[in-house]
Amino acid sequence: MIRITGRPRTLCDGITRRDLLQVGGMGAITLADLLRGRTASARPIGPKEFGRAKACILLFPYGSPPQHETFDPKPDAPSEIQGELKGMSTCVDGIQICERLPQIAKVMDRVTVVRSVTHDYPLHGVAYALTGIPTYTPALETRPRDTAHWPFIGSVVDYLDERRTGAVLPEVPRNVGLPWVLNSKTDVDVSAGMYAAFLGQAYDPVCPSFDGPGLKLSPKYTEAQAKQFMDPFAQTTSEGRFRLEGSSGAGLSAGRLDFRRSLLRQFDGAASRIDQSGEAGAFDSFQERAFSLLLSRRMREALDIGREPLAMRERYGMHLFGQSCLAARRLIEAGGRFVTVFWDGYGQFSGCAWDTHAFHYPRLKDYLLPGFDQAYSALIQDLDDRGMLEETLVLWLSEHGRTPQIDTKPQGAARHHWSRAYSVALAGGGAARGKVVGRTDRLGGEVDETPVSPKDLLATAYHLLGIAPETTVPDRFNRPFPIAGDGRLREEMLA
Repeated sequence: MIRITGRPRTLCDGITRRDLLQVGGMGAITLADLLRGRTASARPIGPKEFGRAKACILLFPYGSPPQHETFDPKPDAPSEIQGELKGMSTCVDGIQICERLPQIAKVMDRVTVVRSVTHDYPLHGVAYALTGIPTYTPALETRPRDTAHWPFIGSVVDYLDERRTGAVLPEVPRNVGLPWVLNSKTDVDVSAGMYAAFLGQAYDPVCPSFDGPGLKLSPKYTEAQAKQFMDPFAQTTSEGRFRLEGSSGAGLSAGRLDFRRSLLRQFDGAASRIDQSGEAGAFDSFQERAFSLLLSRRMREALDIGREPLAMRERYGMHLFGQSCLAARRLIEAGGRFVTVFWDGYGQFSGCAWDTHAFHYPRLKDYLLPGFDQAYSALIQDLDDRGMLEETLVLWLSEHGRTPQIDTKPQGAARHHWSRAYSVALAGGGAARGKVVGRTDRLGGEVDETPVSPKDLLATAYHLLGIAPETTVPDRFNRPFPIAGDGRLREEMLA
């Protein structure tokens, strides 16, 4: 057996790339193991609703952006609320956003902002924001495979689409996560939220990894931080590429892969004769999915952002969020259905990404807002230029918002967790254009009008994707679970 040395890389199911490669170089087998999971039994999902959106790009800024310095500035609030950054007019009369988002201001005629999202959990609850789970605790966020979790929206779309279309595997996976497994590049365990839960690990996102280095120091996260990081979300190289981890056979010819497939069938046949559980004998759908990925030129080409003109790559921004947004557009263009882009932590978890408990203004001014402004505006404009925006839903949402009151004690100031009022944005795929839904009070801390829950956002996204929000999926015991929890369609957001 070949032994791979070096730093372990954790994949979507918690298995390391090193462990997978140690089976002896059979890349298709290792990728099949990566994709393998326990399936839920099929069950009718009810009548389909028409969906304008043929695909969805979910943009998730981990750690949670401040509503005041993004989509809900408060120009008339006291200085301890408004802070250092002011509002600016946009291309839509009456709509203001943060002055550090000038490029987004130019595309606001294609965006709907919901300023009145609210819930009871000011936590890093990715799984609360992106699944139908009705309640949440911090402990669940650190246990991605806990049986109490509900399935991620992208996994639900994948599962239901498979039942609608049959067993034919798409050349581009229906559920992809970029730029890597959530929180896998920080110093803590992988966080919950992007997994298929009781639907089975086969419906977890397919997660490539990005191999480009960071070229710029990101502003410090915490006052006690001993080390700074060359963060690819701050700047990366044009040589960086997205690659499928565990696919060590990706460069093999179809003939050699067929030979490996034949050997694998023989191994499975032998195993079935000795495996008392009866689970080892089938050359199952997960192995087929693995071979499909290894043989799919369309998937490899879609991930190859080097095929884009350099000017287009620079338009999105030569940083990891921008390059991930570009890869997401390429995947959707190639036939993908649901792509999630996380603006993830890097190096250190505490205070990472958008979680500005310190250095709030340095991080916003020098790192977060410029990257968001460039990549988001480029994605919306690019999709529109290509005639794709009408059929592609773009969601920008996170766990919660941030406190209206600025904390001046930490260096660089801070806004802390706040879930009673915050903003999200929708564009394309049947969402309204140039509209604001809901209103907060003069401090941006309480909802004054049209409260919207995270579950309502999920229900509305499902509706736009052609899936009835009241659809249920079965758990391991065949009990029906509503895909959007208690969420309901919010027609205020629709075109």
